[in-house]
Amino acid sequence: MAIVERVLLGPGPSNPYPEATAAVAAPLLGHLDPEFLRVLDETCVRLRRVWDTENTRTLPLSGTGSIGMEAAFANFVRPGDVVVVGVNGLFGERMVDVATRYGGEVIRVDHDWGTPVDVERMLDAHPEPSLVAAVHAETSTGVLSDVRELSLAVHRRDERALVLADCVTSLAGIEVHVDAWDVDVAYSGTQKCLGVAPGLAPFTVSPRAWDRRVQRPPTWYLDLNLIGAYVDGSSGGRTYHHTAPTGMIASLHAALGRILEEGLDEVWARHQAAGRMLHEGLADLGLSLFAAEGHRLPELTTVRVPDGVDSAKTRAALLADYGIEIGAGVGAFASSVWRIGLMGHNARADRVELILGALRRILGK
Repeated sequence: MAIVERVLLGPGPSNPYPEATAAVAAPLLGHLDPEFLRVLDETCVRLRRVWDTENTRTLPLSGTGSIGMEAAFANFVRPGDVVVVGVNGLFGERMVDVATRYGGEVIRVDHDWGTPVDVERMLDAHPEPSLVAAVHAETSTGVLSDVRELSLAVHRRDERALVLADCVTSLAGIEVHVDAWDVDVAYSGTQKCLGVAPGLAPFTVSPRAWDRRVQRPPTWYLDLNLIGAYVDGSSGGRTYHHTAPTGMIASLHAALGRILEEGLDEVWARHQAAGRMLHEGLADLGLSLFAAEGHRLPELTTVRVPDGVDSAKTRAALLADYGIEIGAGVGAFASSVWRIGLMGHNARADRVELILGALRRILGK
């Protein structure tokens, strides 16, 4: 069976960094092999640098970004805890669902899709929440919310409240400063700006959150007490918890090395430049952007499908004629919005030129 080459420019998996692809294709190590454990430990160190945190409990969870979301609520929400969730897209909706399943008394703060989370409305939702959660970069709408201001404002009012940030589409694409922003729990996914195949969820926990953790969560697999003991020997000796995906962790290790070698400032600037180039090029084609101006992500652009254009047929033509895969919108915007990703290895001028040229021909611009 032949391998079909694609340029993945949708909201899902991006084209991995070459270093990540080479690492995952290398001969596998056993999950208890001393060399693998060394790579695992070094991966955690590199993750701390990318998260910009000193959090000891920073690790890659075995599972996609959704595992990160579930682990966050499973380990830090008890039945009856008041959880305020900003909802401005699909992944805010998912936070509400997951928090509810773990017994949280969820207060959702709804926003129009395409707009950022409003800090004042989040603060006004409840005087003493146990946890406040928001999506930093909403994958379904291409909108950036000010997690920094939200987190600092929450903690100015109440040091006991925890702040949870979904950074699936932001980590290694735009600035994320966990310690400086005083974020307590954050998770991401490898398949976005980190430029690794889907399968791991980078995760970080502050000391304040760790002191507030659920001692025995209602899930064994996602119990951070057990996972942490496997990763870093936090129980006094490294304890076997599960068979880690060694190839995936080797791939993440390589991608993080590549990102840190390039430099985070340079990586962020490259994403900004590619996003700006795409936004300007789409405007030149007469297309309008969906996300609110001033809050648009450079790494994931949402664009309105022109009147009279069949969204599905256009996406199919891009795939068939150019090998380019872009994403459809979500929910009510499934047929009226496209989502174009420039993440990790794809955040380059040639990728922008490729998608703009292909859209120009297909749309007859």
